[in-house]
Amino acid sequence: MNALKTSFRKILYYPSAIVGLLVVFLLVATAVYAMVSIPYDEAIRLWRGGEEVWYQNPKFAPPSWINFFSSKKYAESFSVRTTDGSLVKEVTPGAEGTATLSASYAFNFTYDYYPQDLILYFTSNFVEKQPFVSVEWLTPDGRKIRLTNLALTQKQAYRFSQDDKLKNRLRTEDIIPFLFSDPETGAPVKGQYQLLITGATFEPDSNVDIEFVFHGQVYGLAGTDQSRRDLVIPLLWGAPVALAFGLIASLGTSVLTMIIAALGTWYGGWIDELIQRITEINLVLPFLSILIMIGTFYSRSIWVILGATILLSIFTGAIKSYRSIFIQVKESMYIEAARAYGASSPRIIFLYLIPRMIPLLIPGLVSAVPAFVFLEASLAVLGLGDPVLPTWGKIIQDANSNGALYRGYYYWILEPATLLMITGLGFAMLGFALDRIFNPKLRDI
Repeated sequence: MNALKTSFRKILYYPSAIVGLLVVFLLVATAVYAMVSIPYDEAIRLWRGGEEVWYQNPKFAPPSWINFFSSKKYAESFSVRTTDGSLVKEVTPGAEGTATLSASYAFNFTYDYYPQDLILYFTSNFVEKQPFVSVEWLTPDGRKIRLTNLALTQKQAYRFSQDDKLKNRLRTEDIIPFLFSDPETGAPVKGQYQLLITGATFEPDSNVDIEFVFHGQVYGLAGTDQSRRDLVIPLLWGAPVALAFGLIASLGTSVLTMIIAALGTWYGGWIDELIQRITEINLVLPFLSILIMIGTFYSRSIWVILGATILLSIFTGAIKSYRSIFIQVKESMYIEAARAYGASSPRIIFLYLIPRMIPLLIPGLVSAVPAFVFLEASLAVLGLGDPVLPTWGKIIQDANSNGALYRGYYYWILEPATLLMITGLGFAMLGFALDRIFNPKLRDI
């Protein structure tokens, strides 16, 4: 045990190990943050909720930080509503239960690209007489444009770009560019714009709540996909899923492989023969093809895939490597001494044989994690990932099926791909350093 502690202290002498530990620490911290800030049920609801959850977000929007690297600025998305006070509403009571209402919102438009769309969501309560609203648009150059007059239903959405009457009145097919452009030159007009909403209710206790959604060209820290979903959710939750899959598969495979090799070596005879024959058969089986068949015909649950992965990865060439080392350890003097004082076979296997192999187990265990992480992502890219979980591979699969590269949405693939590469690099660097520390043949290299 002291030797093991001493070996771990040597990690600090290897810069690659320090970098690897830093990467692993950041991944673990990200995983913990994701699970604490976005609980599992909430993450699943957000990932699978559909447009009713993500209606405030634009489609196919790159992350907002690309504005720092672009000479021309893209419009950033936002939303305001009367329910939380970000959109101020004033109500003036009238006679016989009627009331007038007014709401306005001013914002600065300093971008070189127009937004995707502008949307108003109205939520009203009434019995018989529908509330009525009028919407106007004020530009920095002093123009006032009447957009629409609406008799409201209980829930109603007004999309500026889809108002055919407004198109005819303004004599344009592209309403959004018209609202933000100089009518003479057609160039974007920068400055303060204002949305004015006035209306009336005609019954006691009747009320109207308003939400204004500005769908820009960019959104948030990670952008959005074809379903308006914020990619921060799967990027954050991809970390705990990837780490859990990689660590459980690596630990389960390494430990079970070592135990089986130790049992076969110690007992010998037909047990050792059976283990060796199973290993030889498993070595020629198409590993990935079997997983694809399981995902296609049985279940795509990540737990089923994880169990199949561990089962198919136990009887590999590592069993033969461990067996050759166990045969040498089996003849050691301390093993003979244990036999002499009557130690049982399980005691010898688990307290004398296997502990001697831990220094060789640790580097292999760490180095195997990226392979299993990439395996889970690869299955997801092939469409065989868990349909419930938001993962890095699922992002890449969605991006590929929606032609992200052909349509110029590079962020959609680069973000999860970068995280996968960083994960692989971190564990590989740490595993390489641990191999040099624990493997006597590499200590002087």
